[in-house]
Amino acid sequence: MFQRRYLATMLRTVICQKKLVLGSCGVPKDRICNYIFWTKRNTLSKMAFRGVLRMGVRKLQVRNFADAAPKGDEMALTFAAGNKVFYDKQVVRQIDVPSFSGAFGILPKHVPTLAVLRPGVVTVVENDGKQSKIFVSSGTVTVNDDSSVQVLAEEAHPLENIDRSAAQEALSKAQSELSSASNEKVIYKSLVVECTTTSIVFLGT
Repeated sequence: MFQRRYLATMLRTVICQKKLVLGSCGVPKDRICNYIFWTKRNTLSKMAFRGVLRMGVRKLQVRNFADAAPKGDEMALTFAAGNKVFYDKQVVRQIDVPSFSGAFGILPKHVPTLAVLRPGVVTVVENDGKQSKIFVSSGTVTVNDDSSVQVLAEEAHPLENIDRSAAQEALSKAQSELSSASNEKVIYKSLVVECTTTSIVFLGT
């Protein structure tokens, strides 16, 4: 666009120069060169000014669009299990998860992460400060570049729906079986039950 306008302007200047040479513009011949020089200079100056102004407007528009875009300080949580969907892209303040590499908290702008969940309690702090504690048996947690988080559990239950006394009994039984077990399968099963019930009884408080 700028090149076409430049060529059109130069064409008009050439036509004006011919008129000047032919003496049809009313400009004295001894001032024709100066007139042509200042005409070119003023024309190019105006075009340059318009170009700068146009660029400034574009930058301002881009800046306004950027200001209107999301700031990226929000965290959308999707939390689903085989038995229920607890959160569907809901904006929350913080998420605490148990993983085999250690328990950790997730805040907006957390580094991208992929971790395997161990049996334990996931704590979700919503924007109004309300806390939801949900027991998960296993699964994965994914933190993405856009601060969205996906918690996918094999099975999950809110702690208020779990019988603590039954969990305590299961824990005692698992510990007893573990101390006397010699079969690897029994040992593994007892460890899983112990880990799960311990999470419910102690971490869920």
